[in-house]
Amino acid sequence: MLTISPLSAFEDNYIWSLCQPDNPFCVVVDPGDATPVLRLLQQQQKTLYAILITHHHPDHTAGLAQLQLAFPEVRIIGPAAERAKIPLLTEYVQQGDTIELTPFQYQFQVLDLPGHTLGHIGFYAAPYLLCGDTLFSAGCGRLFEGSPAQLYHSLQKLAALPDATEVYCTHEYTLANLRFALTVEPDNQALLAYQQQCIMLRQANQPTLPANLATEKQINPFLRCENKALQQRLQQDNAIDLLTRLRAMKDQFKS
Repeated sequence: MLTISPLSAFEDNYIWSLCQPDNPFCVVVDPGDATPVLRLLQQQQKTLYAILITHHHPDHTAGLAQLQLAFPEVRIIGPAAERAKIPLLTEYVQQGDTIELTPFQYQFQVLDLPGHTLGHIGFYAAPYLLCGDTLFSAGCGRLFEGSPAQLYHSLQKLAALPDATEVYCTHEYTLANLRFALTVEPDNQALLAYQQQCIMLRQANQPTLPANLATEKQINPFLRCENKALQQRLQQDNAIDLLTRLRAMKDQFKS
């Protein structure tokens, strides 16, 4: 088993650390800031074995130079399609590739997830999904580079994973996303119950993540675009048009 823990960065980023109790190595995901990573490694007396990068945005990559300086042998694995934007990558991966994390006896499958950025990727080893800024709890990433159709297909790819999948996204946006989701489906009882659960977690200063994929398919409007009642409610004819409408509404939403 892996122990996956959030390292807080900036206002609402999570850098995920992947560790095992008796393993001297550690892997981190999307380190926008090196400081919390270096602090963890020092506290636990671990060596940074690899860094997984989902996309090129600075809040996911700005810590790379400092971490590579501290650990020159570290593997820095990220999207082949964004190699020009992430010059410190040492390995380039894309859909269909497998990443062997040998000291952990784990293999992660690479998923192409264009939408938020064109080259965005995710990493999956059941039950763990490391999905960057593609899927959030009760939401999804903004369309900075890709099209609504690309984002829709990326989200459908994630929705097809097993219901037990644990979703490790990289921002604590859940409560704001839930406020928007309730404007879309105010009578969704699963959504209302989940909001109360997440409010309690945040009041206790606990993360709302990882999210459970089965729950997300009940409460996340961006995973419910095939729902005919929802299409009718927002006067859209198909799933991609509904996602396009929802994303535009969310971009304007003041929570």
